[in-house]
Amino acid sequence: MASSVYAAKPWLKLYADHVPEALPEPEKSMVDLFEESAKRVPNTDAVRYFEERISYRELDDLASRFARVLADRGVEKGDRLAVYTQNNPQFLVATYGAWKRGAAVVPLNPMFKAREVDYHLNDSGAKVLVCLESLYGSVAREVVPATAVEHVFTTSELDFLPEGYERPNLAASRRTGPGEGAEDLLEAIRSSPEPDGSEKVDTGPEDTALIVYTSGTTGRPKGAVSLHRNVAYNAETYRTWTSLDDEDSVLGVAPLFHITGLVGHVAVAGLAGIPLVLYHRPDPQETLRLIELWQPTFTVGAITVFLSLMNAPGARYDALASMTKVYSGGAPIAPSITEQFERKFDVYIHNIYGLTESNSPTHAVPLDARAPVDGNSGALSVGVPVPGCEARLVSLEDPSEPVPVGESGEFAAKGPMIFSHYWEKPEATEAAFHDGFFLTGDVAVMDEQGYFYIVDRKKDMINVSGYKVWPREVEDTLYTHPAVREAAVIGVPDSYRGETVKAFVALKEGSVATEDDIIAHCKENLAAYKYPRSVEFLDEVPKTATGKFLRRELRTGARG
Repeated sequence: MASSVYAAKPWLKLYADHVPEALPEPEKSMVDLFEESAKRVPNTDAVRYFEERISYRELDDLASRFARVLADRGVEKGDRLAVYTQNNPQFLVATYGAWKRGAAVVPLNPMFKAREVDYHLNDSGAKVLVCLESLYGSVAREVVPATAVEHVFTTSELDFLPEGYERPNLAASRRTGPGEGAEDLLEAIRSSPEPDGSEKVDTGPEDTALIVYTSGTTGRPKGAVSLHRNVAYNAETYRTWTSLDDEDSVLGVAPLFHITGLVGHVAVAGLAGIPLVLYHRPDPQETLRLIELWQPTFTVGAITVFLSLMNAPGARYDALASMTKVYSGGAPIAPSITEQFERKFDVYIHNIYGLTESNSPTHAVPLDARAPVDGNSGALSVGVPVPGCEARLVSLEDPSEPVPVGESGEFAAKGPMIFSHYWEKPEATEAAFHDGFFLTGDVAVMDEQGYFYIVDRKKDMINVSGYKVWPREVEDTLYTHPAVREAAVIGVPDSYRGETVKAFVALKEGSVATEDDIIAHCKENLAAYKYPRSVEFLDEVPKTATGKFLRRELRTGARG
């Protein structure tokens, strides 16, 4: 039977000798594990921010002081704290400080516009917001009064840097102060009482660590609730799978608000007690400069990061010589890209697969292996199930029916890394699971060795550089344009982003709008990765007899 194939776990034969079939279930919270690192290696750099260093002792002290601030503001266990920054040290201060108080962290994409921030703050019921000064002044300040947020702390990307410091990816940066209704984060920390331990509440592996929003495949964005044990388990998965030790360090190329950055950067570095290199916003030249400066060894990020490095002017063959443990996930990778990258830098990109709901990896290519290519689809393998992950492919029509080797089915996963539930959405949670397995919505094939290949998606979700775009959210925005009568959105292939958003629009009779008009309208109301890059005007968007848009027909026309 097909089910016995998955129960036999043929992929275990592909594991490196040091990788066990399963890892021990975490008995401590992520904040306890971070504090253990701070005690073990207090003088080791926890963060390397441009040229500046913050040790584990210093980061732990900042987090404890912020926890004291939160305690004084009435933040209690179970409250939610939203973080709305770029890849700055303050993200870690806020995260570990919140965890010391037993609060759950709600990371927000810094590209979010007012409407998106409003939804996430209100849906999560966040009590505290930590955000960049620039984002507070331009976006959040107008939203906060209509939310449950009681305390706002603002900070600058220039904090922790010398006065007058300039880099290309800080070009527009300036200090503006906290603004009306907000406190300066570092000033609040500096003026807080000395931590005495009372600021920390008892936080265990079953407590909520993160509420990370994912668009899923239907409905509005849902908050995936991850417990401390979910995060800690996959942090240990990263450490074990890639053999991270005290000589390693992490290059923070993934956004920290994304599950890859949260687990593959923040959590694994904190667990292992190794440095995390950050530099505010992605920039290929700055990435190359800081690799040369700090010699990091491990990273995981979207393929667009590696494409930008490959195309960076003047990038030397040995520029990534220190990067011996490189992984990419979040978006499909063409085999030709990994080949080109290896020719350029002599570095092999290992595939990895995971979701927000799985706290990053469920599958990864072994560090000492190269991903095979599926002969039928041409897809590069996303690897094999990681320790403790039960994986199987099930019928698209009946998830209780596993499919045989070589046949396509929906990716289903079960294990200690899988999230707890969707925040206040019990029906969505129930629909996401079958027989204890999380149904990913991705369609895959497994070969006889146990390698998995993603070959399609069950639903209409668009994957832009690893960011999920829900078509209806874009369509809803299109409909707010006064000239739009009908709108449908699909993903189309993009050599850089993997996919990009394309809109099909039918205008109201007598109305006039250009492609630039429509794009500008969406750009004003949506995060940068969500707005359509092209618009095609139709007399009428094709529909089924019941009125549903025929996205499949639109995709066929767009690609054919």
